[in-house]
Amino acid sequence: MKKITIAIDGHSSCGKSTMAKDLARELGYVYIDTGAMYRAVTLYAIEADLFQEQDVDTEKLKAEMQNIHITFQFNPETGRPDTYLNNVRVEDRIRTMEVSSKVSLIAAIDFVRSAMVAQQQEMGQGGGVVMDGRDIGTTVFPNAELKIFVTASAEVRAERRYKELTGKGEECNYEEILENVIERDRIDSTRAVSPLRQADDAIVLDNSNLTIEEQKDWLIRQAKDRIGEE
Repeated sequence: MKKITIAIDGHSSCGKSTMAKDLARELGYVYIDTGAMYRAVTLYAIEADLFQEQDVDTEKLKAEMQNIHITFQFNPETGRPDTYLNNVRVEDRIRTMEVSSKVSLIAAIDFVRSAMVAQQQEMGQGGGVVMDGRDIGTTVFPNAELKIFVTASAEVRAERRYKELTGKGEECNYEEILENVIERDRIDSTRAVSPLRQADDAIVLDNSNLTIEEQKDWLIRQAKDRIGEE
């Protein structure tokens, strides 16, 4: 049976990564978290002191890109891949509010996107992959056999993010998270390079009122139906 490429795009905090990871595990496919790649670059920029509040020193970052190496390693305890930056596990550190508040700025930089897209296309050659992000179905893999576009209300997404962070013991404020979600939507949708948009042939999933199990079942049906067509 032919292995296909599955592209899952959508707004921030929609649970795309969780969906994609579970779907890849169900199908026996490789999962690639493109959002984690941009978060890892953001973490590198933060730790290299390349930010001045909400501005980034793009010249220094461009010079540093050759020193940024992102890989994924399977975690047997979670059954999912963890993100590594220069051979150091950063899976938890890239999920903080500090990184979340800056990642859309990094992701909008043309040379960062070019570098990440090239890596993503190389990782996904040959099919049998589930990849999630903002521009997978439109830029990275425009010919993907199955494209899903995920959305939910900003309030629902902020509440999910709030529960996720507080569940990890991180102090946070719901209103600040909501503001961050709305601002990330604006930046992602209006950036000049590979803006967030629904591919013409994508299937829309609004998961505002769906449980994780309900959306998991829906995704598996969509994937198996498409695989059966190939």
